Amino acid sequence: MTQQLKLRPVPAGGSLIRRLSADRPARPVYVALALLVVLGWLVFALDGGAFLSQENIVGIQQRSAALGIVAVGQTLVILAGSLDLSVAYLISLTSLVTAEIMAGSDTGVPVAVAAALAVSALTGLVNGLIVTRLRVHAFIATLGVALVIRGALDARYDGPAGSVPESFQHLGYDRIGPLPVSALLWAAVAAGAWLLLSRTRLGYRIYAVGGDTEVARLSGVRTERVVVAAHVLCSVCAGIAGLLLASRLGAGAPTVGTDGGYDLESIAAVVLGGTALAGGRGGVAGTVGGVLLLAVLDSIFNQLEVNSFAKDVVRGVILVAALAIYARRRRTR
Repeated sequence: MTQQLKLRPVPAGGSLIRRLSADRPARPVYVALALLVVLGWLVFALDGGAFLSQENIVGIQQRSAALGIVAVGQTLVILAGSLDLSVAYLISLTSLVTAEIMAGSDTGVPVAVAAALAVSALTGLVNGLIVTRLRVHAFIATLGVALVIRGALDARYDGPAGSVPESFQHLGYDRIGPLPVSALLWAAVAAGAWLLLSRTRLGYRIYAVGGDTEVARLSGVRTERVVVAAHVLCSVCAGIAGLLLASRLGAGAPTVGTDGGYDLESIAAVVLGGTALAGGRGGVAGTVGGVLLLAVLDSIFNQLEVNSFAKDVVRGVILVAALAIYARRRRTR
C-alpha cells in the first residue's frame, strides 16, 4: 500500500517565515556606526571642530534623507530576491515631472505629487512584469528600463527644467526643532516599510519568496505578485526621493539621480545593513544603520577634505569587508 504525501500550504504568518524575518544582521552595522562616530568626534576635535554640533548633525540628517528613502525601497526588492538599478534615472525623471507640472505654482503641487508617484509606480510595475513574466534577470531588466529612461531624458532635456513653488521647498529645507522635515519624511518611510515587513502578510511573503521561491510557491504564496509588489514599492520610494530633491533644487534636473549615485549607493547601504543580496534575510533597521554609516563617513571625509577618488576607495574597502564579515558569520552559524 502506497502513501501519498500531500503538500499543505504554510500560512504566510507562520513561525518559519517569522524566523526568516528576524533582523539580527542589523546589529554589527550599529556597532560599526558607534565606532565611526567616536572616530569622527576625534577627527573633528583634532581639527578644531565639533562633530556632535547641531549644525553637523542636521547636515548628516539632510544629506542622508534622499539616499535613505531610496535604500528603504531597495531593501524591499532585495529581500524579495530581486534588484533595481533604475532608481537613479527614475529619481531624475520624477524630479522633472514634479517641477514641470508645478511650474512655480502652489495650485499644481497636489497634481504634481500624484503624477510623480504614478510614474514611479508604473515604472516599478514594468520592472516587476519584465522580471516575472518575461523571466529576465532583475539586473538586466532594471538596467534596460534605466537605459530607456536615460534615453528619454537625454532626448528631451539639456539641463534643469521647471520650477517648484517656495511653499514646496519647505520640504527640503525646513526643520521642526533640531529635526529636518526631510529626515522626518525618511523616518516615516522607514517606519512604514518596517511595519509592512513585520506586521503584514505581504511582508512575510517577501521574506518567504526571497528565502526560497520554490518553497514559497509550494506553500501557496503567489510569488510573482510578491516580486511585482516589491518592485512597485521600491520605485515609489525612488519617486518620493525625486520629490524631495526637486524641493531642494527648486527645479527638476535630468542628472540629479545619477550624480548622487543613488542606484549603487542604495545597494551598498542595504548590504552594509546586513541584508543578503540573495534575499530572504535582513531588514529596514539594518539599512537605516547602513545609510547613517555612509553619511557619517562622508561628514568625516568632508572635514578632512578627502578627494573623491579616496572616498570611493575607502567605501569600496568597507563594503567588501562588510560582505566578508557577514559571509563568515553565516558559515560559522
